[in-house]
Amino acid sequence: MRDGSVPGCTGVEIRSGYLPGAIGRIVELHGSYYASYWGFGAFFEARMARELAEFVDRFDPKRDGFWTAVVAGRIAGSIAIDGTRAGDGGAHLRWFILDPGLHGQGTGRRLLGEAVGFCRSSGHRRVSLWTFSGLDAARRLYEQAGFRLTEERRGAQWGIEVTEQRFELRLTDG
Repeated sequence: MRDGSVPGCTGVEIRSGYLPGAIGRIVELHGSYYASYWGFGAFFEARMARELAEFVDRFDPKRDGFWTAVVAGRIAGSIAIDGTRAGDGGAHLRWFILDPGLHGQGTGRRLLGEAVGFCRSSGHRRVSLWTFSGLDAARRLYEQAGFRLTEERRGAQWGIEVTEQRFELRLTDG
């Protein structure tokens, strides 16, 4: 287990809203995971930090959502809904990550459920996300929640070339 990771346990609390240290911890979780397993580097981590900080700075609880998974007072995962362009492009699911010590225990499903529930209650007509081929466990969660693959292409938006995938969940017929 990496230094600072959270051992598997059932004491996971899902918290809504910003927590002190969340930006740094979420960037750390993403940076460590994607560097170790996918070779992502400084470009990815810097972009993520910048975009997450901008999101937190302009956060509007009427359109945006932000949840963290907390274990023993330490952030061990996150998910966010960016509703900035919900009117034209739908809400955007972002920054979905779990400490590897929590994989396979239902915490990801709980976080995703919070995010989708927020979208429904906030009146978002659809929600989409970008990911890439090879994240099979995450893809299963998305598909079980009703997301469908709508686009696939080679690209390098994260700093290295991967097969990027866009998933969308329609929440209304509109």
